[in-house]
Amino acid sequence: MPNISEKGIQMPASPIRKLTPFADQAKRAGKKVYHLNIGQPDIATPVGMLDAIKNIDFDVWAYTSSEGTLTYRTKLAEYYNKLGYNITPEDILVTVGGSEAITIAMQTCVNEGDEIIIPEPFYANYNGFACMSNVVVKPILSHIENGFALPAISEFEKLITDKTKAIIICNPNNPTGYLYSEEELDALKALCLKYDLFLFSDEAYREFCYDGRTFISPMHLEGLDENVVIMDTVSKRYSACGARLGCLITKNKSVITSALKFAQARLSPGMVEQIAGTAAVDTPDSYFEEVNKEYTLRRDTLVNRLNAIEGAFCPNPGGAFYVVARLPIDDADVFCQWMLETFDLNGGTVMMAPATGFYSTPGSGKQEVRMAYVLNTADLDSAMNCLEVALQQYPGRTI
Repeated sequence: MPNISEKGIQMPASPIRKLTPFADQAKRAGKKVYHLNIGQPDIATPVGMLDAIKNIDFDVWAYTSSEGTLTYRTKLAEYYNKLGYNITPEDILVTVGGSEAITIAMQTCVNEGDEIIIPEPFYANYNGFACMSNVVVKPILSHIENGFALPAISEFEKLITDKTKAIIICNPNNPTGYLYSEEELDALKALCLKYDLFLFSDEAYREFCYDGRTFISPMHLEGLDENVVIMDTVSKRYSACGARLGCLITKNKSVITSALKFAQARLSPGMVEQIAGTAAVDTPDSYFEEVNKEYTLRRDTLVNRLNAIEGAFCPNPGGAFYVVARLPIDDADVFCQWMLETFDLNGGTVMMAPATGFYSTPGSGKQEVRMAYVLNTADLDSAMNCLEVALQQYPGRTI
């Protein structure tokens, strides 16, 4: 029998989805599973986006341009320029989800064997994308005690070698919800200019900033145009994860020209998705205002409940819709599986993502879990009731 590739062996499983078989089994056993493991919003997709799909009228479902339709890229440029990015449609490459934007950015800007520095915990699939691209991830620890703030620049400099080519940030952060400040971004700007590094900015959660705090993008920083590559998606902004529509943005003409070659190799992004995405740009601000209020309420519900549990600790995030919480447990992977296989409270249990999969440093995150507050507050309360009782019964409880 032929063997699979070494890359296939090394490719990490998703911590977000790897426990799905246990959740499916729990459901077959009649349990209600509260899904806090994955960032699938239950917020309704904007009506204008759905109506655009319903009203489609074409005779041939054809290829689009590899870089995306001019209509959609023009509309996207309008959206980003309202945010002060000062770009043109030619600075945008439409991708099949944010995931493809990240992989194309890696393959365009980083040679095989070269290194990317990423503050951890980080979006778990960065490990997978790096494996696909033969890129080496150099993690730099952030800490739950200070809410996962950006590590000191001196710590970054300790990791920089002649193979270092880029830094990746996710802002607001997945999985921690941390929102980077202007001071932190200015420090990264100085570092990237000093060592001539790319700064990849994953901005999937741009609209989700709380408590009146302001989102700052590297695109807002003067003098960094040749270094910045933005990766984005409609998935979270418009509660349209299934659309699989994203984009790569850069003012670096060499990067956009080379990235297009990778896009041509996969032919094109979908036509229907871009029609919906074009309509989505006209979503009224009131939609985002209501979503922001709802997520703020959910965040406060979840964080307050977690911090009321003996031995648990959860920072209050400034953005996105995730928290990383430290629990009084011996092993998050074991605990999360135990919750699905063994535990229930009145027929209910909770699915969480072990935080170990969001770290690259071995042994990190063993007492931490990521939760997505994408359920209504009543369900979040029920989930926390389950968790509180489970922690009292779990054999590996540490206090």
